[in-house]
Amino acid sequence: MKKFLMMLLTLSLLLGLAVSAPAEASMDDLIKAAQAEGELVVYGSSEEAHVAVIVNAFQEKYGIRTVFQRLSTGEVQAKITEENGNPSADVWFGGTTDPYNETAAAGLLEPYAAMNAGNIVDDMYKDKDGQWYGVYKGILGFMVNQEELDRLGLPAPEGWDDLLKPEYKGLIWMSNPNTAGTAKLIINTMVQLKGHDEAMKYFVELDKNIAQYTKSGSGPSKKVGIGECVIGIGFLHDGIYQILEGYDNIQLVIPKEGTSFEIGATAIFKGAAHPNAARLWIEFCLTPEAVNLSKTAGAYQFLVLKGAEQPEEAARFGLDPDNVIDYDFEDAKANTSNYVSDYFAALGAAADDRFKTE
Repeated sequence: MKKFLMMLLTLSLLLGLAVSAPAEASMDDLIKAAQAEGELVVYGSSEEAHVAVIVNAFQEKYGIRTVFQRLSTGEVQAKITEENGNPSADVWFGGTTDPYNETAAAGLLEPYAAMNAGNIVDDMYKDKDGQWYGVYKGILGFMVNQEELDRLGLPAPEGWDDLLKPEYKGLIWMSNPNTAGTAKLIINTMVQLKGHDEAMKYFVELDKNIAQYTKSGSGPSKKVGIGECVIGIGFLHDGIYQILEGYDNIQLVIPKEGTSFEIGATAIFKGAAHPNAARLWIEFCLTPEAVNLSKTAGAYQFLVLKGAEQPEEAARFGLDPDNVIDYDFEDAKANTSNYVSDYFAALGAAADDRFKTE
């Protein structure tokens, strides 16, 4: 009996080695295959400095020539849709996941079972089919120029409905849903807070106060400090960056009715010319080593990987990653394109030259 038990123990140890060895070997093999391809092309939809710091770290670590172009999520989605399976880039990095989901639904993202997916803190931060993986979380809200509001004798808006007040006419900036994932998230947020029909009525009223719809989701934040935009709708980490750049006249507002959040993601394009380098990119992005670099480039989003160091700047300005609505990602995945179409149909002729594409 003792001999039999020893044989079982030995067999179990051998099986344990057999299970663990391939994981190590597969990463080594992936690195070799990626290095043999020798190149990677990245489309980045977070801020250019953020994309650059991740790209440079990947290139330095693996010796793979890596180039990138900064495009808004809507621009990437349009470009990849036009290229239809013959993409000019291999991977996508950064930007909210609503456009990722639309691109995935069109069959233009490549599913990949990432070995480092276990580093993600919750399944909600990854696509269930492995078509994208989240690396950060950004909170939606308002950035206001307090000096300008004081000069005008106006209080800061406290919530979404406050933005409809007539005294804010011409003071508010938002991004363009045709080009920016941020704007798509705003549309989805209102649909989930108010219901579809009431949300469309809300945007018709909000439009009366909008001075400009910027191409990029971060566009409003860049104009608040200088006073060109008095109230900007966007991600509050962009406001933090502007404050730390010296614009201490900016105040951040978390809407009292509740707000939603983006998941900043990364994904592989279907038909990527460098598929192994693309897979290695995903593995690298899903490590604390990579995401901890974000704050060095002024990107202060909350990180969604185990072992990552949260930027203390976000907590210092009162942001709480859990103080958000229960955002329905499945509804957004299924309906974002329709909601955007309904949005423009509701605005009608009001969808004018305030909607910037450059």
